[in-house]
Amino acid sequence: MKMTRRTCLTHAALAAAISALPRIGRSDATPSAKPKARIKIGQLGIGHNHGAAKMESFLKLKDDYEVVGVAEPDAAWREKRKNEKAYKGLPWMTEAELFAVPDLRLVSVETDVPDLTAAALRCVRAGFHVHLDKPGDPSFKRFNELLDEAEKRRLAVQMAYMFRGNPAFQFCIKAVKEGLLGRVYAVHAEMSRGLWADYLKWVCQFKGGNTFIFGSHLVDLIVSMLGEPQRITPYLTRTDPAFENADTGLVVMEYPRCVASIRTSALDHDAEKRRHLCVSGDKGTIEIRPLEHPTTLRLSLKEDRAPYKKGTHTLEFPAMIDRYANQLLELAGVIRGESANPYSLAHERLVQKCVLLASGVPLDVP
Repeated sequence: MKMTRRTCLTHAALAAAISALPRIGRSDATPSAKPKARIKIGQLGIGHNHGAAKMESFLKLKDDYEVVGVAEPDAAWREKRKNEKAYKGLPWMTEAELFAVPDLRLVSVETDVPDLTAAALRCVRAGFHVHLDKPGDPSFKRFNELLDEAEKRRLAVQMAYMFRGNPAFQFCIKAVKEGLLGRVYAVHAEMSRGLWADYLKWVCQFKGGNTFIFGSHLVDLIVSMLGEPQRITPYLTRTDPAFENADTGLVVMEYPRCVASIRTSALDHDAEKRRHLCVSGDKGTIEIRPLEHPTTLRLSLKEDRAPYKKGTHTLEFPAMIDRYANQLLELAGVIRGESANPYSLAHERLVQKCVLLASGVPLDVP
């Protein structure tokens, strides 16, 4: 990790910063004497917008995963995306054929969003661990049913919140938990997108719209830092009457001594450059802008906070393989029994509850 300041940081500070990064793949692991058995994985569905990118990640991680094939029951989705580069040369099969593959252990669920939880539940009931794309389900009851089933069968359900594998965000979470910033009193975050007409219409089919689809990443991050809020208040706006639900929103998450705000919009043509996170404490501030590309964090301290000196520091983290690889490597360790899942089913349950409240969705929706 490269760090810059007006004057160079000491080697001790650099070492401490590196040690503060949890779970960034296996780079800090002791090499095994013999290769570990690869985990057989299949993908169910290609309707999710990130399905192809996820498949590319699994294919890169050849030491850990063996991709057996793809199943997509919806003929329309298969026709639309079957020729994408990620799926070239992979076997296509039915869901039943996928589930019958000998020694299959993991299914990556990448269906269109309305079908995610139902597909994941079928996988869990068939005895497979699940990597499930976000944002879960608009029904808290159905999402709980999935987690209850996974808990009963002792299976992992990993939600695909992409910042979980990002070392800058992991540093930020750790800094908050360990008091580097003092008492955190405010969090400001934005994750907007400029969407083309068809995709904008698709986003607005969901209550909460862009808040449900994109804001969920930030809800997961804030809950990871601060835990469960006392109250969540969404301010959702439908700027275009042609759409059924909100395309723009502000969410306020209230804690005993802190207020977190999340802004999202589906109308910002240059949004990705302005996506940001700012965490403010009475002893310092962390700012990440933009949220990705490159992975850079700005740390500003009111006074010396060991191992850092008073002032402003820019931390540049190592480039990732891609936005999902670290998370998938982490899942491989969980499946092999090498490590506990750092994101428990209780955490996934809490995050989903908060995502729905932030999206204006009542928790009693059937």
